[in-house]
Amino acid sequence: MHILGLDPGLRFTGWGVISFKGGKLSHVAHGVISPPQGVPLPERLSYLYTHLCQIVETHAPEEAAVEETFVNKNPASTLKLGMARGVVLLTPAKYGLHVGEYTANQVKKTVVGAGHAGKEQVSAMVARLLPTAGCTTADAADALAVAICHGWCRQTQTYWEKTS
Repeated sequence: MHILGLDPGLRFTGWGVISFKGGKLSHVAHGVISPPQGVPLPERLSYLYTHLCQIVETHAPEEAAVEETFVNKNPASTLKLGMARGVVLLTPAKYGLHVGEYTANQVKKTVVGAGHAGKEQVSAMVARLLPTAGCTTADAADALAVAICHGWCRQTQTYWEKTS
């Protein structure tokens, strides 16, 4: 199964596609979408949507996973980030994909083993699990971690459904 992991952001949205088969992971692709700064919010959201559509059409994932957003101290920033997250949730759903949502702590606990792991720890573990991914930005590593989390969670869910 190909899984698209997404780490939403208005400045940088990380994305990563992995293949997950029989508990084995392999890297397919990853990157960061960077909407232009200094343009109106609707144009930035449109840019994000257009690029996400291209990623879904190019890599044809079967499922997607999105990291949940934590609330910032600045309500205006939280609202804008929520709009970007809405686009990130909408796009794979538009293509009929199942979209899983995971908190940052769930992703870190699943991938690193500690729910409060730092970004460096997440990046290092993603590099170990997906050695062909090469050097990634923190946003892309986070997106790959979300995809890995989803794959393992779906495998566990499938296992329990079969044994129940």
